Amino acid sequence: MHQRIVISSHRVLKITSFFSPKISALFIPQLNICSPRNNVFTVFSAYMYTSTHTNRRAPDPNDPATLMKEDGISLCCRMWIDSFRESDKTVTNLTDYLRRFELWVLAYQKVSADDTGAYMPRNAITRSALEDLLALRNAVLDNRFKWGARLEFFIKSPRDKTDYESLSKRKIKAILTTTQPSPFQDRVVQEVLFMILEPVYEARFSQKSFAFRPGRTAHTALRVIRRSFAGYLWYIKGDLSTVLDGMKVGMVISALMRDVRDKKVVDLIKAALTTPVVTSRPDDGEKKKKTKRKYQKKRVLADDEPKPDPYWLESFFGFAPEEAAKVPSWGHCGILSPLLANVCLDELDRWMEGKIQEFYRPSKNDVIWNSPEGEVEQGNTSWPEFVPTSGPDKTRKIDYIRFGGHILIGVRGPRADAATLRKQLIEFCDQKYMLKLDNESLPIEHITKGIMFLDHVLCRRVVYPTLRYTATGGKIISEKGVGTLLSVTASLKQCIKQFRKLNFLKGDRDPDPQPCFRMFHATQAHTNAQMNKLLTTMVEWFRYADNRKKIVNFCSYIIRGSLAKLYAAKYKLRSRAKVYKIGSRTLSRPLKEKKGQSPEYHNLLRMGLVESIDGLMYTRMSLVPETDYTPFPMAWRPDHEKALLEYIKLSDRKTLDEQQNFLKEQGLISPQDYISMLVWNYKRNAVPVEQKSLLLGTGEEKDNERNESDEDDEEGVHAAEV
Repeated sequence: MHQRIVISSHRVLKITSFFSPKISALFIPQLNICSPRNNVFTVFSAYMYTSTHTNRRAPDPNDPATLMKEDGISLCCRMWIDSFRESDKTVTNLTDYLRRFELWVLAYQKVSADDTGAYMPRNAITRSALEDLLALRNAVLDNRFKWGARLEFFIKSPRDKTDYESLSKRKIKAILTTTQPSPFQDRVVQEVLFMILEPVYEARFSQKSFAFRPGRTAHTALRVIRRSFAGYLWYIKGDLSTVLDGMKVGMVISALMRDVRDKKVVDLIKAALTTPVVTSRPDDGEKKKKTKRKYQKKRVLADDEPKPDPYWLESFFGFAPEEAAKVPSWGHCGILSPLLANVCLDELDRWMEGKIQEFYRPSKNDVIWNSPEGEVEQGNTSWPEFVPTSGPDKTRKIDYIRFGGHILIGVRGPRADAATLRKQLIEFCDQKYMLKLDNESLPIEHITKGIMFLDHVLCRRVVYPTLRYTATGGKIISEKGVGTLLSVTASLKQCIKQFRKLNFLKGDRDPDPQPCFRMFHATQAHTNAQMNKLLTTMVEWFRYADNRKKIVNFCSYIIRGSLAKLYAAKYKLRSRAKVYKIGSRTLSRPLKEKKGQSPEYHNLLRMGLVESIDGLMYTRMSLVPETDYTPFPMAWRPDHEKALLEYIKLSDRKTLDEQQNFLKEQGLISPQDYISMLVWNYKRNAVPVEQKSLLLGTGEEKDNERNESDEDDEEGVHAAEV
């Protein structure tokens, strides 16, 4: 009986393909006919091995779970560090980042947050969405992706529940021929390209541009103007915003390929620029007669649907300065358009930096700007905006700043320098951007007329301070000096113009507030809260204006008068005076009590029967905060760039050695600590990375290495003691 079992098991192992060749090689040599018990046990072991190991498969390279090896944020941080470490190197390996699935998941999260109004964590993304996202990535890498697809999608928005296969012909025609928002998958690809290209160019952009860049705002531009443009007599203000409307594809690609030589990325952007955008509407022939609309029930927004902007935020968008009102949108580039516009205009920034060095003429009689760089602050450092005049023999200098498509050039010297620079600028724009400019589009204005930039007026204030300096003999000499201060003042006329656009007031010379009927159906508490948010935002916008108190108090007067007229019409009080009498100056008291409720307002508020009403802010000029005159550093950089440069500096071996030598020279560390530090640095840097990875293989090797390091430390301490 045992012999039959052995023979049958041997035949199964030798003849059938039930086991793999590897398993047969492991178990068949162990078969011994003379020991039936061992043979039966061997067959059972082989069967159990195959039953538990045949289901194991090699990791699938197309499985989304296996592709997410790293966090997307850490990958982006490494991209920024590498770009700032080698900012002059031509980039050729961006396709490697384009393959990283972590960036695609991060882009999906950002676009979904914009689409649904709620952030989606990575563990909340469904398996099907990850598979669709992987299909989109593979299509981009295989050149199968098409910009602006209307009906065929690799991935759809979480909010898009449309079944495109069951649509009627009329709806399909309308989708294909009318203007549609950018598809969800296009925005995901744009976001990935933006995350890859932004660190590359942020490390290369000029410090003279302040629009469409992280960490740089209109406030930054105003602070730079206040610090650096004092003492300039002539100003050239140019409007190149027509460049933001669109440029030739060849110019954009040539500007892009100055620093990026990756064919996959360049071809993607070129296809986005050349693919036509459907903006026409179907021609129905004769216009249909207008039919009276029936009453429609107010639609309730879903939980995952993005909420509209509040009234105060929507109103404040109307106060955006003219220089910041236009945002470029080129083809299917989407959020890439502002970045590409800065890439194209960066050539103008570099050209102007060269002109700044060319036009610089220092003067020994001048107390500032007489260094070779022309950027070192001298004279009265506690009053950096003060620029002493030095008669006809003074330093000639120009400065430049760009915000989007608008440029501002300051010239200290004769008007002939400004005219020469304007002529050269016109020729440069004609050759580089095919932009025809003339003298009227680039006017030269004197500082006494007031220069309007970012809704602020730049003007000059002449001051006569007492200058004190030490002579060669040690005496303190005091004399009266004549200098100028640059005044950055908010434009009241521009503020009135913006309020008129929003229907808050009428009239120019004597502005009269108009009732804000858009808040008619809101409660008094909600209306006051919305307007307080608007006032708070405007206080922050005019933070660096010299007339901050005056301009904010005027805005508060307009809004308060508008609300008073609204409440007078809503509660039938006939006049603003009666509204102020009942609701007080700040409109914080209830204007209408409910019938049948005899208790006063504060008693109802204490019982929780009514909502609290916040009074309007800044109704008096003394309540408006002062202008922010915080000194602006000369070599200013945003916080994220300072952190990056500091990290790169500290990770450099030379910086660490310099700091150690400095501490040793100053006697801040003992020789024993210094020798221990040298031993530790030698151990860290002497062993190559490959050997370290081999040494850190098993737990026993780790323990051995830890013991050896402790012994080395003891030897170093002993050597220091000797």
